[in-house]
Amino acid sequence: MLLSLWQIINRTWRRFATGLCFAVFGLGGLLLSITALPALALLSNGNERQREARARRLVQMTFRWFIGIMKWTGVFNFDFQAIEQLKGTRGHVIIANHPCLIDVVALISFVPNPDCVVKSHLWKNPFMRGVIRSTGYISNDDPEGLVTDCERSLARGNNLIIFPEGTRTTPGKRIKFQRGAAHLALRTRAKITALRVDCLPVTLIKNEAWYCAPERKPTLSVRYLGEIDSASYCDAEKLSIAARQLTRDLQNYYEKVLEDDGKPEARDQSLDYRVAGS
Repeated sequence: MLLSLWQIINRTWRRFATGLCFAVFGLGGLLLSITALPALALLSNGNERQREARARRLVQMTFRWFIGIMKWTGVFNFDFQAIEQLKGTRGHVIIANHPCLIDVVALISFVPNPDCVVKSHLWKNPFMRGVIRSTGYISNDDPEGLVTDCERSLARGNNLIIFPEGTRTTPGKRIKFQRGAAHLALRTRAKITALRVDCLPVTLIKNEAWYCAPERKPTLSVRYLGEIDSASYCDAEKLSIAARQLTRDLQNYYEKVLEDDGKPEARDQSLDYRVAGS
């Protein structure tokens, strides 16, 4: 009886704390947009690259603080095993599966020199548009300019975070990768670093309200899977054929890894044959 009562109290608190954290996130973005980020722009004396670099560093520190708030309030546990393996990484396309709403916040908080492609509707969000513009994160509203912007970002040594699914995974459904990440990696001949994101128990999934807290506190974990050399696909006659093959291999690889529950021996076998053994 006491245990059941405690579980009810704990779940109710996590619902309240989740709403509080999202409110802090939104208001924090608005506050940065009208205070610290304009100040950084003034201190950069018109140097656009320096302004963006400083803004991104500030946003990364803010996201780390936000992750800390979610942990401190008991909304989430976090396990970022990938931090050590990513040290020193530059100019990579960072791909990951996408089970949870806060995946991108988690990744930006610890990936070195992070950059990301942002959905165009967020540029109109009053709480986030100032942050996005100041950091120079890339908009997806112009397909032609998108590739050029991504190429430029990778050439500067940024690590570009992309979710190949393009949206959050629906639990119980097969993952389906789009070709954008593969096209970009092939165009730039950038290495691909594969990460696995898990959220157990599942929460903040697609088409689920933020207040639908699971019965127990979830843990968001990020594991390093390995590097994939996109150059081995560049011998195909056409970029479209190579992108299709790479996308298929990446999808098969992730399906195998998720099915095998991320066992190290399964991951090593998968990476041994280009990506997924086709």
